[in-house]
Amino acid sequence: MEHATLNGERLSMRARTAMTRTELSRPVAQAIQDGVIAGTRSVLDYGCGRGGDVGRLREFGYATAGWDPAYAPDGQLGPADVVNLGYVVNVIESAQERAEALSHAWHFTRSALVIAARLDWEARGLGSRSWGDGIVTAKGTFQKFYTQYELKSWIEATLGCPAHAAAPGVFYVFRDPADAESFRARQVRQSAAPPRVLMSTLLYEQHRELLEQLAAFLGERGRLPEASELAEGSQLVDAFGSVRRAFRVLCRETERDDWSAETDRARGNLIVYLALSAFDGRPRMGALPPDVQLDIKEFFGSYRAATAEADRVLFSLRSEEEMARAVHEMPAGKILPDALYFHTTAIPLLPPILRVYEGCGKVLAGTVAATVVKMHRQQRKISYLFYPEFEKDPHPVLQASLRVDLQTFNIRFTDFRDSANPPILHRKETLLPPDHPLRQKFARLTAQEERADLLGVPGIGMRNAWNRLLEEEGWRLAGHRLLRAPQAGSRGN
Repeated sequence: MEHATLNGERLSMRARTAMTRTELSRPVAQAIQDGVIAGTRSVLDYGCGRGGDVGRLREFGYATAGWDPAYAPDGQLGPADVVNLGYVVNVIESAQERAEALSHAWHFTRSALVIAARLDWEARGLGSRSWGDGIVTAKGTFQKFYTQYELKSWIEATLGCPAHAAAPGVFYVFRDPADAESFRARQVRQSAAPPRVLMSTLLYEQHRELLEQLAAFLGERGRLPEASELAEGSQLVDAFGSVRRAFRVLCRETERDDWSAETDRARGNLIVYLALSAFDGRPRMGALPPDVQLDIKEFFGSYRAATAEADRVLFSLRSEEEMARAVHEMPAGKILPDALYFHTTAIPLLPPILRVYEGCGKVLAGTVAATVVKMHRQQRKISYLFYPEFEKDPHPVLQASLRVDLQTFNIRFTDFRDSANPPILHRKETLLPPDHPLRQKFARLTAQEERADLLGVPGIGMRNAWNRLLEEEGWRLAGHRLLRAPQAGSRGN
């Protein structure tokens, strides 16, 4: 972009959109969470505005530079491992300059480019008038709102590279395809806590940290590592002679020989990853990260066998019979004729076909910080439901939902915060995994409400009807306890 040609009026319009930040912006926080910004990687905030992200990242120890045509025109503008283009393209009223800004940011990117823009549902309720392909707000600022799929398509068409959804309105583009595959594999890989260790021998005491690294790797990956895959793998080999000998000591000291649960989980993770990789063009075996190649060899023997199983699971999404079988195998969740509901902590426990189904939603929307996932059974749609008070409120209010249509690629956001009668939840324990620490607490309340004959009444899925029923029946809630209210009435009085 020829930044010097920006006239004062256009520069001022864009500058007025810059926010004063007291915490990291959403795309930068997401990139740290996903490991895209990590370790010693340098960061360039391209279009840094008032520099809030730059300051925070420097506080966290990252080598960070910022540049902005209005607020930091003399900022250091040069190559960096990670470049953040956060909420820049949506404030540029010229489609050509928008593409130039994206291309310039990509030019400075050595490893990964983070792009964020505002999505179409954020335009609702804004006083505005049309301008080009966007709007001018009541504050006199330009905004171009995208759909998730439109933003992905525009990035890919402009840069000629795959864009990977990190979250709604946030995408990553990687220089090295292997980095992209590592990111996608991490999205579906679930870590498991290492087992409790019985420190009963001097050998284990002497090398406890090394063996705990091995246990953590086994818990996450379900297989023995190569020595090079551990941070202190060479020390492990020096201490025990080989990784396998260290494993035997670990099994003896944990009094555990069976790691099949970790193996099954890791194998399932790999199937989900390979199934979802088909959406952006599955890479050849040699282009995969070395650790993923080792996973494939360990669990399937060959890439051909692994991808065949992944394709079988992916294509089985079309089969009502396969879906019904998977639903029957669900270890947690509320099963209704038209949909499945489950807490996000239950996702790792789902059968592979349902994890692929949910993963398809992530391919389009990225990571969504929802509380409950709704899988539609009649149509292929995923709804992410936000209940901020899920743990505290006995019947939490639905604050918002994000629905992803896997057939049309459309993403629809619905805001219930101003609703006078929002939906609420009952039987929360049914949504949780069997070992969730709050499951029994929630179940006790459900049992109380069942004994009081409150849960079979039509309409109680909405807050007003539920509150009215409690009042009529003379009940009140104190936390997760159902108590008699003073001057209790009865239904029908």
